[in-house]
Amino acid sequence: MPYFRALFVCLAVLVGSGPGLAQETRVAFGTSPADPSQPVEVTADSLNVNQTDGSAEFSGEVLVIQGAMRMTADRVFVIYDSAASRIARLEATGEVVLVNGPDAAESDRAEYSIDSGVVVMSGNVLLTQGPSLLSSDRMVVNLTTGTAEMAGRVKTILNPGQNSGQNSGGDN
Repeated sequence: MPYFRALFVCLAVLVGSGPGLAQETRVAFGTSPADPSQPVEVTADSLNVNQTDGSAEFSGEVLVIQGAMRMTADRVFVIYDSAASRIARLEATGEVVLVNGPDAAESDRAEYSIDSGVVVMSGNVLLTQGPSLLSSDRMVVNLTTGTAEMAGRVKTILNPGQNSGQNSGGDN
């Protein structure tokens, strides 16, 4: 199965990065769809709440957990809806890492819209899927469908021999 994922990624990169074509690539992200209606747990070294605008800033080794999704960052701003009754979105900055199942993505910034289950990652995006790596300027992850779209100068490094489970030592 991982071999087919690597093959799919390779084909997607080749198709999506040709001259004259839009530079974007669609890939799978995570092993199962996430449920954005699950509770959001945030742990950090400090919390600053702004009663005026209904926001909260977590800083220092921030960890956000929602079901199988994990996000870490230096700072996370929590923005509530207009009634301040529920979280509308999270804005993460500084060494952002998003993990869902075996897949992990890193970036400078991320914005997670809770209702839609969409995370927009930007700035030096690096996606790791097993031994394969993809990088881009921007990645939009839909946690509810388990898919991601990478855009802007997409680059990939594939290691299909490691994915196939074959012995590469030649000791047959």
